[in-house]
Amino acid sequence: MESAIDIQDLSVIYKTRNSELAALQNLTMRVSKGQVFGFLGPNGAGKTTAMHVLLGFIQASAGKAFIFGADVQHSIARQRIGYLAEHPNTYRFLTGKELLRTAGQLFRIPRSTLEERIEQLLDQLDLNHAATRRVGTYSRGMLQRICIAEALINDPDLVILDEPTSGLDPIGRGQIRNIITDLRSRGKTVFFSSHELSEVELVCDALAILHKGRLVAQGATTDLIPKGEPLERFFMRTITAAEDPFPLPSQCGGGA
Repeated sequence: MESAIDIQDLSVIYKTRNSELAALQNLTMRVSKGQVFGFLGPNGAGKTTAMHVLLGFIQASAGKAFIFGADVQHSIARQRIGYLAEHPNTYRFLTGKELLRTAGQLFRIPRSTLEERIEQLLDQLDLNHAATRRVGTYSRGMLQRICIAEALINDPDLVILDEPTSGLDPIGRGQIRNIITDLRSRGKTVFFSSHELSEVELVCDALAILHKGRLVAQGATTDLIPKGEPLERFFMRTITAAEDPFPLPSQCGGGA
């Protein structure tokens, strides 16, 4: 099966004046085209860093990453992507419809096609009633939804979502689940991180778990998680097992 994402021995080292921080260490993973893939890990595990490499926001210190076979360092690799940031922000002086129109124009979508796409997304995300209101007047959940619509405006083949259900009520989370399911049914690939493990469990075909910049589990959900075990329990068990059982004295706060 064709890969939507192919990451090979990827490392990202952040250098400070006195030290180095390994945000990612030799990450190797593959996401097949058409999958809904959950990218999991505790805060600080390196998930957003990996996403930023895929999006071309930062350069890897070592290794390679490819999107549909194109090196992420080349801009052509990003033309088929839609992206939602963990803390989305946008042009709050525009109305919801103006925001989507501006995003669509950046992709040079023909006007008639764009207007149809805008109406479809506003309806799908239950934002028709706020289409002519300025984004600055939106609630937290509405802002999340309009930014998701913005990420989908170009009908991308790969959708990267960083905490897509953050700030949403149960109805909003259900809407996002439906959108993810619809994307998969149309052959799209969805790559997303979330701390809402119950949501991940409902929609993911496969997942990977990161801990302290390292990959500690990866596979199809049906193969990876024992039958009858909740994802949350499997996640906690995996993270606990990945902890270093023999910390250095300096990590314990004392010396020899």
